[in-house]
Amino acid sequence: MTKKILIIKQAYTEQVIKKLEMHDAQSVENMLNTASNLHKKGYLPAYQRLEILQKLANLVTDEHESFAQLIANEGGKPLKDARIEVTRAIDGIHIAIAGIRNIKGEQIPMDLTQAGMQRLAFTVMEPIGVVVAVSAFNHPLNLIIHQVVPAIATGCPVIVKPAEVTPLCALRFAQLAIKAGLPEGYLQVALTDRENSEKLVTDSRVAFFSFIGSAQVGWVLKSKLAPGVRCALEHGGVAPLIFDECSDMDGFIAGVVKAGFYHAGQVCVSVQRVFVPKNKAKEIAKKIANVASQLIVGDAIDEVTDVGPLILPKEVDRVEAWVNQAIAEGATLITGGKRINSVSYEPTVLLNPSNHSKVSNQEIFGPVICIYDYFDISEAIEVANSLEVSFQASIFSDNITTAMNSAKALSASAVMINDYTTFRVDWTPFAGRKHSGYGVGGINHTMHDMLEHKMIVIKH
Repeated sequence: MTKKILIIKQAYTEQVIKKLEMHDAQSVENMLNTASNLHKKGYLPAYQRLEILQKLANLVTDEHESFAQLIANEGGKPLKDARIEVTRAIDGIHIAIAGIRNIKGEQIPMDLTQAGMQRLAFTVMEPIGVVVAVSAFNHPLNLIIHQVVPAIATGCPVIVKPAEVTPLCALRFAQLAIKAGLPEGYLQVALTDRENSEKLVTDSRVAFFSFIGSAQVGWVLKSKLAPGVRCALEHGGVAPLIFDECSDMDGFIAGVVKAGFYHAGQVCVSVQRVFVPKNKAKEIAKKIANVASQLIVGDAIDEVTDVGPLILPKEVDRVEAWVNQAIAEGATLITGGKRINSVSYEPTVLLNPSNHSKVSNQEIFGPVICIYDYFDISEAIEVANSLEVSFQASIFSDNITTAMNSAKALSASAVMINDYTTFRVDWTPFAGRKHSGYGVGGINHTMHDMLEHKMIVIKH
């Protein structure tokens, strides 16, 4: 049987940059066997894992610019932002290195009752087993770091399925991991279709499943996992930002533009809904629009590009349809609102879309910011909390009481005060609530989830 071919295109020009053979069902079965057998044989000692990751960090550092170029070409993230992603990825490896040094069990007191007398008990930490990670396109290197490096750090064999449109960073990273000394089979990259991916994820040999992608796919896969499989799901949100009062108005406006249009809005915590007092809404919308209209949209590989393409032409069609629907349902178009070409859409600002419009209640994953006016901040909080998705949120206020009360009232896994929904450092917990996810991400938290306590009791 002829194997399927995966065609990788340059995100902006759509020129073919790579053709790769996809893995069939037998290849997936072989990967699972390899990973399962490695786990059964025992795991690499901590000093080896430390040496491997230290070498790996150096190797990625040596290829810093090459990875940035890969991210820009295959994923369409502007080069200036792609370089930051590579730096974050290297930092992420160092976070895992530090985490290895903190892997330890605990002594359990046994003389708390007579039944425990004459016993010594303690726990040791062991790798959970085979990890399967399904990743997304928007951070093609850093997401691999977050899903794969914790597995290497804890001694778990890992099979990663990168997004079909952005597999090149994952493939190169796997090559460098082997070069750094990771034994063959501990990190395998699966390039396969949806049917075989589901077989991979739901196999009984899998111990931990890491997923970053749409809620529609993530919840279905979770429902099909084998009994006992741990998992972490990271889906999207419709990030709310509430503006009360901020003395640094110019800084606030510039930050909203960056947080909304970074990577063309293709980030799960992009600022999408901005709530502003009614007497300032039009003014703030125009100021945001003025800055947004000056952004340079183009090929991500170009040094001057601020906003790159959407990942696929069909996403431009979808964003265009959603914006047109919002305007038809009463939104005021302040700037943008048009496709530039088959892969790019203008940075767009809408004022007061209907709460029933898709731009108000679904993740746009495109370069669109919506401004809503409110009379009272409690009204804004109520609307912000009204959706079934709940990720990160923001409140801007120079009044600390208002800020803290709003932070407590907002339904979110993280609330930023006087900062944007996009803020994240890689050692902090990162998670969605409600339909936005399950479990907690962040390198240290993921390492914890990939380890199991084993208690040893000695009677003496």
